[in-house]
Amino acid sequence: MTAAPEQPAAAERAPAAQGDPRPVAVVTGGSRGLGAVLVERLLAEGWRVATFSRTANAFVESLTERGGDGFLWQPADLHEPRALREFVAEAARRFGRIDLLVNNAGVLHQELFLTLSPKRVDTLIAANLLAPITLAQACARVMTGNGGGTIVNVSSINAIRGYRGVAVYSAAKAGLDGFSRSLARELGPFGIRVNTVVPGFFDSDMTEDVTPQNRERIQRRTPLGRLASVEEIADATLYLCSPRASFITGQTIVVDGGITC
Repeated sequence: MTAAPEQPAAAERAPAAQGDPRPVAVVTGGSRGLGAVLVERLLAEGWRVATFSRTANAFVESLTERGGDGFLWQPADLHEPRALREFVAEAARRFGRIDLLVNNAGVLHQELFLTLSPKRVDTLIAANLLAPITLAQACARVMTGNGGGTIVNVSSINAIRGYRGVAVYSAAKAGLDGFSRSLARELGPFGIRVNTVVPGFFDSDMTEDVTPQNRERIQRRTPLGRLASVEEIADATLYLCSPRASFITGQTIVVDGGITC
């Protein structure tokens, strides 16, 4: 018979909510792309949302002005673990709880492995694997004081299918997938679900530099014959965050139009 999971120290628990019943989401990289779509849709669904990015932009400034006490943005960098932990602590202090973490932010760099510098390897692993681990730990410690929560990690089809020039990025995302499965088993007794969304090619900042020839090749190899829209990736992500997915944990949901089948 296994022992009950150890509860976090009192200092690590979130303070009681200030009478606001709205749930709280932490979305990383919420200033643009998929992150911005998730932030907007969660706010529209009645969530309070905390997000960070390296710098503010017009989208963040607009939400800060009209979001009232239900929106928090702070500058933070994926390569700075201390700043990430401080961001989570501020979100918990401001809102009194954390119910959802979407580890969306990531860094893609394409270069042949034989020419990749050790520094670049370190930065790719730090941004795409170590940062999500740091954020998951910080948020999970708050969630255990809430009575549960949800973590959704955004991976990539590079984790399950090989492509030239992205070996280290692929390794980091594959590590994130494995981390999610183990974390689901460990945090399940606390009422915390952990799942992974694996997007295929979709219109985003990461794919805007794809040449027309490569885009056509990708579309030919995709059974549905096109790239996904960012809204379709958001749909899958938000489904895993919803009560409709209340018995889904430890799973990897591939949203790629069939290119990996």
